[in-house]
Amino acid sequence: MKGKKQEKKIEKEYADIPGTIVFDAEQSRKGYGINMFCMSLMKEENRKAFKADEAGYMKPFNLTPEQTEAVLKREWNRMLELGGNIYFTSKLGATDGLSFQQVAAIMTGSTQQEYADMMLKGGRSVEGARTKSEWKKKHG
Repeated sequence: MKGKKQEKKIEKEYADIPGTIVFDAEQSRKGYGINMFCMSLMKEENRKAFKADEAGYMKPFNLTPEQTEAVLKREWNRMLELGGNIYFTSKLGATDGLSFQQVAAIMTGSTQQEYADMMLKGGRSVEGARTKSEWKKKHG
């Protein structure tokens, strides 16, 4: 295509780590709008405007339809898949009255107490499938 720069897809070793989305340059570019939206929530007047009309407030940030849906449905893991940075998306959690720990618990499918207990014991076990490809071999 004339005038359009072709981006070469770079193979990333860390893409095979299960349960992990690394916020790299590609994710940063993909999530620029969602992250700027979330950062805007640091100001009280913006939080009020967002809570009054969530979909309308997000429009100037040019989120993709998928990003908009993930925000409106509070699909925390999906927001990260779509380029959101956990530290930025936590501003949305705070707007909803959730602590970072509460959001992390939701993201792991556990209660806040279960999540806190797991973290106090050193986090998730490293036993089992260490890569996505390894997991696929075992589970199809």
